[in-house]
Amino acid sequence: MFAGIDIGGTTTQVVLCTADLTVVGGSEVPTPAARGGGAMVGTALDVLRRLLDEAGFRLAGVGVGAAGVVDARAGRVLVASDSFHDWAGFPVTATVEGALGVPAFLDNDVNAFLRGEATKGAVAGVSHVLGMTLGTGVGGALWVDGTLLEGPHGAAGEIGHIPGFGDLPCTCGGRGHLETLASGRSIGARYAERTGRHRTAREVAEAAVRDDADAVAVFEAAGTAVARALLVTAGLMDVTTAVIGGGVSRAWPLLAPLIRAALAAEPPVSGHPIRLVRARLGSRAVAVGAASRARGELGAAVPGRA
Repeated sequence: MFAGIDIGGTTTQVVLCTADLTVVGGSEVPTPAARGGGAMVGTALDVLRRLLDEAGFRLAGVGVGAAGVVDARAGRVLVASDSFHDWAGFPVTATVEGALGVPAFLDNDVNAFLRGEATKGAVAGVSHVLGMTLGTGVGGALWVDGTLLEGPHGAAGEIGHIPGFGDLPCTCGGRGHLETLASGRSIGARYAERTGRHRTAREVAEAAVRDDADAVAVFEAAGTAVARALLVTAGLMDVTTAVIGGGVSRAWPLLAPLIRAALAAEPPVSGHPIRLVRARLGSRAVAVGAASRARGELGAAVPGRA
């Protein structure tokens, strides 16, 4: 069995998978983010041990997906948001390996999301994919020639923090990033700027469905910005399939037509239309992708796998 752990700012998701990444057990618990890295990993391990006891199978390896900037090779979190306490610098893989006695591997959560969707989800079998998560922030990752493109600094595909989308200040300290228009937090902020009313992204989406002109305008700006990011990726990398997940994607019937309309107005330079796909694995995408990372790293040692 391979385990996948998704440690998010609000919840932690743990799954157990067979060698073909079929989920045979899973559980979601609150993340004790205010109590530090030891408590966060300890909570995940408690859940994993319970799942293993129930399943009765041997654990081969563990993958962990974590929000923020990570050093996958060293197995540590480098930079974390202020939602987490004592998380930056925490030795994630060493702690997991010491507790369980099996190899562990760390991924950025968006990289793990794309691994999951590309190996067991909506874009399984597709060789070139941009993965994008529209959540509290905007994350991106690239799947090239059937494998994750990490880049020399681990930041390949981070389309959410490339400038050129206006001049609004971003949470990362930059300006004019895609995140300032298309994240859940920003959708709420842009609506408040127009109306003086503070609403969540979900509430803004509901208002847009009711033909609230300000809500529609905010989502149109978000959709147009996402389309532009897809066109930039298509022009630079010749990647014309995109899988989109995250909380904002729950408004897919509203968001997808806006993205597609913007894409139709300016097709990629290659002439190949961009294929837009909604993520399939839902809240388990990161955990399944983390398990996929462990399977990939240990595949040669698993009986029955080449």
